[in-house]
Order: sequence, then structure tokens, then C-alpha cells
Amino acid sequence: MADFKIGVIIDSFRLGTDDGIRKAREVGADGIQIYATHGEVSPENLNAAQRRELLDKIKSQGLVVSALCGDLGGHGFMDAEDNPRRIEKSKRIMELAKDLETDVVTTHIGVVPPDPAHPRYKVLQDACIALARFGDEVGATFAIETGPETAAVLRRFIDSLGAAGVRVNLDPANFVMVTGDDPVQAVKTLAPFIVHTHAKDGIRLLEQDPEITYGMIEASIERSEAFREVPLGQGSVHFPTYLKALDEIGFHGFLTIEREVGDDPARDIRLAVDFLREHIRQMNKA
Repeated sequence: MADFKIGVIIDSFRLGTDDGIRKAREVGADGIQIYATHGEVSPENLNAAQRRELLDKIKSQGLVVSALCGDLGGHGFMDAEDNPRRIEKSKRIMELAKDLETDVVTTHIGVVPPDPAHPRYKVLQDACIALARFGDEVGATFAIETGPETAAVLRRFIDSLGAAGVRVNLDPANFVMVTGDDPVQAVKTLAPFIVHTHAKDGIRLLEQDPEITYGMIEASIERSEAFREVPLGQGSVHFPTYLKALDEIGFHGFLTIEREVGDDPARDIRLAVDFLREHIRQMNKA
């Protein structure tokens, strides 16, 4: 039985934390993901009492925290000189995650080079190993969000770490919009590591180096011209086969809706919840 849980990134509502929590319940979500890199839900701005208060607000709406988003933006963990600061910040976010009763922190780490001999490969390895070991200590996982590299490249990278604390947040839209990977095959490739997913859809408009798309290389073509995020069911992610693949590998965790564009995100998110519920119903009916 496909018993996925449906989550929402509450920042997608653009309403603030408290109203975002209430809106998530209103649209029928089971859980929420929260950005924890800055502002009112960053670790440095929440003492122990405030963390308990936030968790109580979430639980009072019948929700749980599916994950925290620890994406620090920019170059991810590709700059060795900047990594000590980013690693320490990420550790604090992982501690906050545990206080909010989730084990998962998702983030983009940058672009993993296909060639392990590339100097950046070891920089990313060192950062991820440090975070994996810390995650093992506190009982949390550091989940790399898919997209900048192919699933095969990411699988080889994670295999190279030799650490249990690094896992995967699978975003099918990032594959179809950026690398051209098939999300179904990506599920199979990354199966042992998937701990959380984003429910997002999109269309690839331009085939180009992902490092250009993600702003790592200067180019005249802007990111927005390379792909378009669209409501669920209107893009290149074939959700029936994608959800079936997740079910077949035994993933029954969160499909967390992310809506980064659009004039009425609350409407789009509500429609996305209905879209996912209907597909899950059809899977269980078959």
C-alpha cells in the first residue's frame, strides 16, 4: 500500500511562520518543512523555550516537521576556505532539527564534478564527511538535494564518503529541469539513500552545463531562461511512474510540496495536495 505522507515547505506560502503552519493544515498537509538558515527559525534566534513553543504550535495543528531546509545558498560547500563557517552553521541546524523532532536537514551542497580527480571533489567530500559524522553523533541525517548533477554521479559521490549520515532529498523536478535525468531511474539509482523528497514539477527549456544553470560559471543566459517550474502535473515529471518507483523501493516518507514561483502559491499548493492524494488513491485502488 502506498502510504506516502504529504508535506509543504511553509516558506512557499510567503506568509511567515505562524500563518504558514496554519495554512499547511488548511490545505490538508500532514507535515511541514521549514527554512532554518536565517530569520525567526534559525538556530541562533531560538532558545530552548522558543524551540519547544514552536514545536507545540506545529503539533497543535496536527502536523509534524518532515525536515528542515539548511540550504545556505551560493556556492554550497565548494569553497574550502568558507566551509568551516558553513559546516558549523549546518551542525547547529541539525541540532535544531532534533529539537523539532525531525532527523532530516536538506541542502544543496554545490555541483559534484563527474571526475573524482577534480580538486573540488575532495573539498565536497571533506565537508560532507564532517557533517555525516556529526549527524551520526546527534541522530540526524544531512540530505543532499538532487539536481545539479546526475543521479549516477551523486550515487558515486555518496558511496565514496563511507559515512552513514549523508543521505538524499530527491527532487524530481530538478532532474528534469537541469540534468535531463529520468526521475524514475534516479529513484532506482539512489534508492538506499532517499530519506525525504520534494514534490515539484518543471520543464527544461535549455540544455546547458548545470554549473551555468546554478550560477557557478558566469554566462549571459540566466537561470530562469534554462527551465521553468510549473504546477504538479503540468511538467515533465510523470508522477504515476515516479510515485510507483518510490513505492517499489519501500519509500513511504514525505512528498513535500515546494512552490518557488507563481502569483498564488496557496492555490497551487492546495491543488498539489489534491493532485498527490488522487494519485495515491489511484495507486492503492489498482
